[in-house]
Amino acid sequence: MMTSEILFQKVKAFEGCRLSAYQDAAGTWTIGYGHTYKVKPGDRISQYYADDYLRCDLAQAERQVLMLGVCRTQGELDALVDFVFNLGIGRLKESTLLKVIRVGGSRANIEHEFMRWVYAGGKRLPGLVKRRQWEVERFFDREAPQLSELKEHG
Repeated sequence: MMTSEILFQKVKAFEGCRLSAYQDAAGTWTIGYGHTYKVKPGDRISQYYADDYLRCDLAQAERQVLMLGVCRTQGELDALVDFVFNLGIGRLKESTLLKVIRVGGSRANIEHEFMRWVYAGGKRLPGLVKRRQWEVERFFDREAPQLSELKEHG
């Protein structure tokens, strides 16, 4: 997996951890850090499994993002993996955000497109604003290594 420890820790902070199954805002049974696959009422997990589920869920999101062929840096990958983890690959694939990235849009245009995704149930949520702002900063992180460098050394 190429997803960074920076992203792993940030998703943990964004999501928060619950070791007992609960229904999220959309009514989906969820556990750990936003894990939803085969979760049932009454399920309980340990911290170890919460971390493990998160790594697996991030790996799946990473595979989906890498198939798009748009990431050149670790920062771009981390930003889009977080977006997909939070919103799903379908939303990214259909988004103007992806179109703007594909044509090499400006930072202002890309930032504008990220910041359109801060609403849930018609309400602008401060947590989503913070998350999208982090994604923008990570996407444009010039300190982040090139993915080609990581493949060579990995």
